[in-house]
Amino acid sequence: MPKLRSPALLRCANICQRDSLSINCFTARCLRMTLVQSQAGRCGRRHDRGGCMRSKTALRMVLFAVSAYAGVLNPGSRARAEDVKARLAQNLAPISALAIVAKTNGLFAKQGLDIFVSNFTSGKQCLDTVVGGGADIATTAEAPVTAAAMAQQPIAFVAGMEYSDLKTMTAASAAIRTKADLRGKRIGFTAGTGSEVYTSVLLKAAGLTAKDVTLVNLRPQEMLPALAAGSIDAFDTWEPHVANAKKALGEGAVLLDTRGVYSETFNIVVTRSYLEANPAVVSKFLAALIEAEGWVKAHPNEAIDIVAAATGMKRDELAAIWSDYIYHVRLDDKLLETLKTHAAWRLETGNHPPGAGMPDFSKIIATASLKALDAARVTLSANP
Repeated sequence: MPKLRSPALLRCANICQRDSLSINCFTARCLRMTLVQSQAGRCGRRHDRGGCMRSKTALRMVLFAVSAYAGVLNPGSRARAEDVKARLAQNLAPISALAIVAKTNGLFAKQGLDIFVSNFTSGKQCLDTVVGGGADIATTAEAPVTAAAMAQQPIAFVAGMEYSDLKTMTAASAAIRTKADLRGKRIGFTAGTGSEVYTSVLLKAAGLTAKDVTLVNLRPQEMLPALAAGSIDAFDTWEPHVANAKKALGEGAVLLDTRGVYSETFNIVVTRSYLEANPAVVSKFLAALIEAEGWVKAHPNEAIDIVAAATGMKRDELAAIWSDYIYHVRLDDKLLETLKTHAAWRLETGNHPPGAGMPDFSKIIATASLKALDAARVTLSANP
């Protein structure tokens, strides 16, 4: 067993052990900081400009030792030969915080799961990957779910895990101060996602139609460059892309007040065949998310550290919007109503496959796994 002799390093290790944390980006930063402080006192050189060879060598040695020691601090963080493997297609954003925390803190491994994560920039990409056989479990919003349901794809909606408002970021030069000011503007959105539905609902709330604006289909990561280049006047999307725009453009970007216009849900979806073949895997996956939910609520500051590190956001910027996210593993009437409203929007706008009708959500929402874990989390009052 490797020994950690530095008092500072031992303090970090004790913190990890106390909070049942795996060695992750947050604790690694702590280790680097304490090591540099310790070595700075010994060699008297500046470490913020490259450091000395002695410090770098020591850092590599300590991080190697701590990596080996991580299994002792938190045995659940290690993949074991007997763990069941599963592939998660994840939208790498704060909306996936429960999955990010469950992976980082070893909660999947604690359930006997070895989860391989592939990151994407939208829930549509995640669900497409699962339907195409490239992954087993998707984190996704309601828009891809209704699209898949109307296309008769055999999916199983096993739980919701988060909901939050989508937002509209505008260019200051566009002088968009109210929703009505969107008339005649070029608006970026992402087709096939909650961004498209939000845009439609937003225009309706402003007394506008798609004919009153110019809609530009962009991926979320393309929106900031387009706004900065002046090729669009505003964009509709989710975090962290809105915060990234504010960070990059400063006073050149202005957030339009659209609170309450549309809340997007973020959910866990698998194929029906996967659920039937692997009910225990799905149950354990949800159990890890439920534990992550409790941990996130009990340790918000540490959760922000983990999610900020995973998504590449600055901690203070994520902290400023953290309360926007409601993390709760459940199947409730709000989820069902959102799915039905979204499906109705597709039928009204013709955004659906030929001949499609309102999906039978009783064949899509699968309650058994979550109900077996915690029946109080399943509160559907009506038949889906």
